[in-house]
Amino acid sequence: MKLLLIVGTAVATLGLFLLATASADTTLLARHYPLLLGVNAALAALLAALVAYQLVALARRYRARVFGVRLTLRLLVRFAALAVVPGLIVYAVSVHFLTRSIESWFDVKVDAALEGGINLGQQVIDQMMTELQAKARAMALELAERAPAQPAALLERLREQAGIREAVLVTSGGRVVASAAVDVSTLLPDLPGAQALRQARANRGYSSVDAQAGGPLSLRVVVPVEPRAFSEEMRFLQVRQNVSASIAKSADAVEAAYRDYRQLAISREGLKRIYVVTLTFALLMALFVAVGVALTQSNLLSEPLANLAQATQALARGDFSGQTPVTSHDELGVLIESFNSMTRQLDEARGLGESRRVALETAKAHLESILANLSAGVMVFDRGFEVTISNRGAGAILGAEAQAFAERMRAQFRSQGAAAWQLEIALVGTGKTLLARGAGLPGATGGGYVLVFDDITQLMAAQRATAWAEVARRLAHEIKNPLTPIQLSAERLERKLAGRLASEEAETLRRSIETIVNQVTALKSMVDDFRDYAKLPAPVLVRLDLNRLVGEVLSLYENPNVPIRRRLAPGLPPIRADSAQIRQVIHNLVQNAQDALENRKDRDAAPAIEVGTELDGDRVRLSVSDNGSGFPAELMAHIFEPYVTTKPRGTGLGLAIVKKIVDEHHGSIAIENLPRSGASVSVLLPLEKAA
Repeated sequence: MKLLLIVGTAVATLGLFLLATASADTTLLARHYPLLLGVNAALAALLAALVAYQLVALARRYRARVFGVRLTLRLLVRFAALAVVPGLIVYAVSVHFLTRSIESWFDVKVDAALEGGINLGQQVIDQMMTELQAKARAMALELAERAPAQPAALLERLREQAGIREAVLVTSGGRVVASAAVDVSTLLPDLPGAQALRQARANRGYSSVDAQAGGPLSLRVVVPVEPRAFSEEMRFLQVRQNVSASIAKSADAVEAAYRDYRQLAISREGLKRIYVVTLTFALLMALFVAVGVALTQSNLLSEPLANLAQATQALARGDFSGQTPVTSHDELGVLIESFNSMTRQLDEARGLGESRRVALETAKAHLESILANLSAGVMVFDRGFEVTISNRGAGAILGAEAQAFAERMRAQFRSQGAAAWQLEIALVGTGKTLLARGAGLPGATGGGYVLVFDDITQLMAAQRATAWAEVARRLAHEIKNPLTPIQLSAERLERKLAGRLASEEAETLRRSIETIVNQVTALKSMVDDFRDYAKLPAPVLVRLDLNRLVGEVLSLYENPNVPIRRRLAPGLPPIRADSAQIRQVIHNLVQNAQDALENRKDRDAAPAIEVGTELDGDRVRLSVSDNGSGFPAELMAHIFEPYVTTKPRGTGLGLAIVKKIVDEHHGSIAIENLPRSGASVSVLLPLEKAA
């Protein structure tokens, strides 16, 4: 409501300004009368809308039985009555007074006096013009009768005799024949125009009143000078005479007064209307201020009580944040202050409980964040052995086997109870090995069970690889030493005994010695594999073109019975690797593919091997596939471990050495059986820029 009062004051100031402007400047009123009328009408409509809005709002509050609205309505009626009655009286008196005053401004005598002054000034000018025309004709007649050798002297004498200011004799073409003037400093007189000369010839004369800006009022007369002979050129005489300054000033004053008077007379009705509209606006403004003051004064009493009632309702709903403003220091103020103190105490108690709840939720969120970022899997079971919490690590480790694993853990918790336990579990589907630890939760926190497990497959594989490397090192050391003496002894026996035995016995000896030598050679090859696996040298990383290396290796396996199809990606980026070790990887994979084709099940399809390279993100993929019999499903989880092989005479170290080389190059290797038949081995090696 305070804002409405401020707006009302501003509008009232504007109305007073319009009233003062309309009273002091009639020219502005006549020129902007429609605009002033529109502005006043708009302001009156705006005020009416504001008053109507306040009354409608008050009516709604009254129908809603808002506390304090009856007191507000009573005060509003009283204040409005106090403003309306005096306002109507002042309005009626002012309208009557202004109407009578404006009518008194326009008296018939004043109008007649101004018109008489205008006519008198015009008669004086006309009289002077008549006299000047007579003088001009007399001078033209004398100029026509005489033909002096010096027309300028004659013209000067005639001008002085006539007592005029300026005389000019020109031809019909506008050429100056002679000129005479009181002001001798004027080099070129003001000549008549072509239009003036034509009128002077047609009408036997031309006259005009000249009023130059900032100059005196002057009279101009142009008359023709009759030629003495028919062959002479037609001439014209122009005479000019200034009107007296006092006469010109008086004429201008009378004319300006008459013009202003007529304009004011024209806007008389508009002036009445604008005054009436302005007074009406003032009356509406008084009513508006009265309503605003009534509402403001009533709110001083009703607003504190209404605020207290609203605060009580909010307190009943559980909102303790509201504080009722104290607007006085009487008994009502003391009551409100006591209520605010009680609300603050309740709010502090609730805030303490809320802070404890927030702290508990924060701790819970912190714990959930820790569990979500753990690589280990965590599961929490309630007392009914239902999973209530399971982090991302558990889903990443278990995958599709989560349900079966959870059922197995329920059985474990049922058998162990609240006691802590540890168990190593092998997942059948993925071949992963998990280390799980379980324990019961305290009953004070709701009870239940917690299970923490981790994937130790890679750890166990690394441990086995380390153990196998140690075994291979010792076997290579223990086996290789006696092999050479055995071979040499067998060959020496053959040389010593071959000539002393019969042919049949010598053949038997030869075959036996050959068997011993072959087996020793096989053992030496096995020992070399042991040595390579146990003591694989560190790779010497250089820039390497994988496509070129694959081409060099495959050129050694050109076999028309088993064709090798190349699928090498063009423009393959270089890798950073050890050329010798990667060559060994390619050899092992191609050799394994050829060995797999010997025992393939589908004999109808032609044997085929495919070697391909392609770019895979920031790595290069090397793949070797065949259409052989593939790998047994039970060996897929252990295929890269030492001494795991499907060959009758294999050592099981080929793929183990391949994996060890790939790991040393920070790459990865994967093996899979193809849908129809055969297997595929994929090796991912980092690019040179990624390495």
